[in-house]
Amino acid sequence: MTSRLQEKYKTEVVGHLMEHFNYKNVMEVPKLEKITINIGLGEAKDNPKALESAVNELTKIAGQKAIVTHAKKSIANFKLREGQTVGVKVTLRGRRMYDFLDKLMNVALPRVRDFRGIKPTAFDGRGNYALGLKEQLIFPEIEYDEVETVRGMDINIVTSAKTDEEAKVFLEKMGMPFAKA
Repeated sequence: MTSRLQEKYKTEVVGHLMEHFNYKNVMEVPKLEKITINIGLGEAKDNPKALESAVNELTKIAGQKAIVTHAKKSIANFKLREGQTVGVKVTLRGRRMYDFLDKLMNVALPRVRDFRGIKPTAFDGRGNYALGLKEQLIFPEIEYDEVETVRGMDINIVTSAKTDEEAKVFLEKMGMPFAKA
């Protein structure tokens, strides 16, 4: 069973990109590889309950168990020790990745106040897109009354595109609401 977005990719997006970029082989067409969602928790060292609620919220949003991330090295200016908890993350692949992207584009982003589209300049030069959200409340799984603190999150969309232009056209065709320049 495939998701709605996977069907759209196979039926519409592949054909359009083959024509637009003059690809000779279907395997050249950019595709989604993974989506990572990360919540940084500076307050986790003082408040273990914040860590627990962040894991639960990210698990609800992604539909997959979130893992706790730890500091790789000590940084004295941030009062950070090696091995200390610094956040939670999820890496989505396959069907869950497509389902999450569908939910992000069609449900969550339109719920952002004064939403006019996402920045078309947040590509990394290798065809990957990074998106930052200020609050987790835009996702339908999160109950407003149960939220202790409003947390932001970073969402990285990794594609197999070789250039930013390929990735932008690919994501536009998938339905990503880019802001008009």
